[in-house]
Amino acid sequence: MKIEDFDIAIIGGGPAGLAAAASAREAGCESVVILERDHELGGILNQCIHNGFGLHTFGEELTGPEYADRFIKKVKDLGIEHRLNTFVLNISEDKQITCMNRTDGLYTINAKAVILAMGCRERSRGALNIPGYRPAGIFSAGTAQRFVNMEGYMPGREVVILGSGDIGLIMARRMMLEGAKVKVVAEIMPFSGGLKRNIVQCLDDYGIPLKLSHTVVDIEGRERVEGVTIAEVDSHMKPIPGTEEHYSCDTLLLSVGLIPENELSLSAGVELHPVTKGAFVNESLETSVPGIFACGNVLHVHDLVDFVSEEAATAGRNAASFVKSTPKKGQNIEVETQGGVTYCVPSFIDPAKIDDKLTLRMRVNNVYKGKYLSLYFDDERIKHKKRPVMAPGEMESIELTKADFDAASSLKKITIKIEDK
Repeated sequence: MKIEDFDIAIIGGGPAGLAAAASAREAGCESVVILERDHELGGILNQCIHNGFGLHTFGEELTGPEYADRFIKKVKDLGIEHRLNTFVLNISEDKQITCMNRTDGLYTINAKAVILAMGCRERSRGALNIPGYRPAGIFSAGTAQRFVNMEGYMPGREVVILGSGDIGLIMARRMMLEGAKVKVVAEIMPFSGGLKRNIVQCLDDYGIPLKLSHTVVDIEGRERVEGVTIAEVDSHMKPIPGTEEHYSCDTLLLSVGLIPENELSLSAGVELHPVTKGAFVNESLETSVPGIFACGNVLHVHDLVDFVSEEAATAGRNAASFVKSTPKKGQNIEVETQGGVTYCVPSFIDPAKIDDKLTLRMRVNNVYKGKYLSLYFDDERIKHKKRPVMAPGEMESIELTKADFDAASSLKKITIKIEDK
């Protein structure tokens, strides 16, 4: 079996993998390879033909393919090797990668550093336990998006959507533009899981009703979906008898959450966060396994691809630094979250390894209006900003500087929480 050696191997050629590769090369690492299972680079962006990408990264509004193309060109201009139609089967703790493609068959790559950038997948109907048969006409929103935008197929003409994640909201608009009738979007939570702008532009502008605290309780039809019944749920997410509403339809789209693709991470011994389902990482985006880094949606699900690229660039720089000189073990200060903040990336920080600044990203567990997002060094509050609205569908961030850490030499604990004042 063929064995190859690279300084950095990047698993995934989507927006995270592309940005990480470009950053690693620009940081001086010449031996970089991208391993991508699809037949083209760009990942999920290739099917996201709507605009709204690139405002932070490029200062202009781009479609998904346009955004991806800029990074693909950059990777090619930098001469970074990328292998398409290549499946990674396993990653060992010593960073040995087993992969396969039609050209080389089964072979091994030994890498000094690995960057995990596999993205995420959609939660399926099987995870929801919805009663009913399994007729045709039930799709995840992302699958429907690919059918319409890339394959030229219409999933159906009368549509109900379960879940108000961003893909579901965008597909509500897309289906309407293609001539379908979207009858309702049902969301089991008392708040939407998508960006506010998508609720306005994709639902409100098209007169599509959004029913919060509702879920699908029955699917009708044997060969093809003929209708669905939705019902209101109580505070325990249980359907309330007597609140059922029936909608005739031929299609049900599911936008019920995204799960980071971390099966390969587990094979490498990477420890996963119970909330994000991604890796625990430090300030360098290094996982619990030295030399294995994670970025993008495989680490935690992002709301904007611009933040994916920014995060991946950090992972690429730090992976290049690791290859050049393995850093010494230092402090490992835990970042705790309380009072409505569900998680923070990174989970651990070594102040000695901070460059000029460090961006912490987090999500909240509910809709909070007029509250403060605060960060404490031990018992001293050093960051305190009022937010008009904080919602689970939109990431929050706090920026720390090297000076912040220099002023707290005996720091033991970092805490992030929501406060009234």
